[in-house]
Amino acid sequence: MQVKTIKEMNVQGKRVFVRVDFNVPLNEDRAITDDTKIRAAVPTIKYLIEHGAKLILASHLGRPKGQAVEKFSLAPAAKRLEEILGQRVVFVRDCVGEEPRKVIAKMNNGDVALLENLRFHAGEEKNDPGFVRELAALADIFVNDAFGTAHRAHASTAGIANMLPGAVGFLMEKEIEHLGKALRNPVRPFAAIVGGAKVSDKIGVLENLLDKVDTLIIGGGMANTFLRAQGYDMGNSLVEEDKVGLVKKIIEKAEEKNIKLLLPVDLTAAESISADSPYMVVSVDKVPGGWSAVDIGPESSRIFADAARDSGTIIWNGPMGVFEIASFAKGTEALAKAVGESDGISIVGGGDSVAAVKKMGVAQKISHISTGGGASLEFLEGKELPGIKALGKVAVM
Repeated sequence: MQVKTIKEMNVQGKRVFVRVDFNVPLNEDRAITDDTKIRAAVPTIKYLIEHGAKLILASHLGRPKGQAVEKFSLAPAAKRLEEILGQRVVFVRDCVGEEPRKVIAKMNNGDVALLENLRFHAGEEKNDPGFVRELAALADIFVNDAFGTAHRAHASTAGIANMLPGAVGFLMEKEIEHLGKALRNPVRPFAAIVGGAKVSDKIGVLENLLDKVDTLIIGGGMANTFLRAQGYDMGNSLVEEDKVGLVKKIIEKAEEKNIKLLLPVDLTAAESISADSPYMVVSVDKVPGGWSAVDIGPESSRIFADAARDSGTIIWNGPMGVFEIASFAKGTEALAKAVGESDGISIVGGGDSVAAVKKMGVAQKISHISTGGGASLEFLEGKELPGIKALGKVAVM
């Protein structure tokens, strides 16, 4: 069952409530340091402007926990969007109540308004029926273009979709298309690169991918638990002891299914996880007592990179080491370069992985950079995302 796209909706003269993801990073002066998420929504916004809609944009920013907190105001996002569009964007100081009703009543076709942070009201995250009704009363049509929040059953993602005719925007459509195709009908060989700190965060992803991939590459802190499961002493490295048994089953399942499971063969180990710490490259069986694995080593980087370059489809989520420290980012950067050089279809998700491909100057070579960290993970797990399901699509894994 397919969800409607905005091209299938008659938006002329209609009040269109567009859920966007403007959860952008701000510095201490409340200036936006990365406007990628705003730019990602522009194709949908421009299409609706050109087709005579009255655009009511809504988003969250940060975690204000149901309180109006000035540092989480969306005012900087309204200003930045205005600059990008080259037309006025009315910033509305609330998302429900009298002010948005007044602003919307005066809107002409092609006008754009951005509501204040949805999470200034506790009803947003609680999917409170009363709050949902207030949001729905502002519009005639609902468009969800916020893949980054599609895994949340909130008022503005799932609740409102049950009250208004709905469709997905271009960004959401692109996310569903790329991730869905990779999982359902990948160009083979299909490699998944999974990193990050903990196995526990990605158990569902690993189990689902074992039914789909040809190669599974494990890096980051989670690789320590895999190496411990193989009997290695990991020194003071992050290891989830309570997940070792589960990891052994994942290793066995990969072997049964003839999946190539690639784990580090060497590591960068450091005395402490700090920028000024002594560090050295060691084989996986030689992590010094009291030291921690903080990155994959150069030989592992070469093996992982070769596997990525040889793949027809690559999904990458999670760094290979403590990426925020330059000395421990080499494995992640090497992999980013290799994924960018691959002739295959490449999909990158997760903040550090995305930051790595941008830093290495290969972002434009990636087939698809996912805007949703948690949402893309749950999609890869095979879960139904509430923000998609509410629009009438059950994602087929």
